Amino acid sequence: GILLTRSSDLFISSLMNRSTIDRTAAILFALLSAALIAAFFADSRFFHWAFARHHNPLSWYIRPLFLIPFCLAAYRRSHAGIWATLLLLLSSMFWFPPPDYPNERIRQFLVMEQNFLLGGWNTAKVLASGMVALSLTLIATAFWQRKPRLGLFCLAAAAAGKILWSIRYGRAAGYAVILPAAFGLLLCAIVIGMVLHKIKRRP
Repeated sequence: GILLTRSSDLFISSLMNRSTIDRTAAILFALLSAALIAAFFADSRFFHWAFARHHNPLSWYIRPLFLIPFCLAAYRRSHAGIWATLLLLLSSMFWFPPPDYPNERIRQFLVMEQNFLLGGWNTAKVLASGMVALSLTLIATAFWQRKPRLGLFCLAAAAAGKILWSIRYGRAAGYAVILPAAFGLLLCAIVIGMVLHKIKRRP
């Protein structure tokens, strides 16, 4: 009886330590994300430097792929994993060097996006920002509750919303978003489905 009690106490203590570490790391990653966003808008040189590098098509294709570890972290109920992935997603726009010959549609779309971000806080900007936050929250919540089908539906809805918004405000240039968004959604669905299938088959 004593041995069982001690084992239970050790197990509970281990879980509490893991939870504390997870939450502490999540706070750190969240603060780093907030600092990155603040620097992005506070320093015009950093803002334009990041957008110059975002002209590289690789950054357009890699960003949606971070939704894979984002969803899996939520499925495993890891706060740190969620916030670490968001930090990587935010920073990935400037990982790659600016292209020598930028794609014209990408260039036009990013000009629109920069003007949108630097403009005043009107209704459209508030709604767009709110929809991004809401989409990520709904995706994370669905996977946190172990409802992958609902999570994938939320992913598809977010991708569709991104495409529609891009075409609405970017006009012809907005069509540049379709291929990266569709590629990212397809790969996310395949990889997440395969990983969760393996997890469920474990004894």
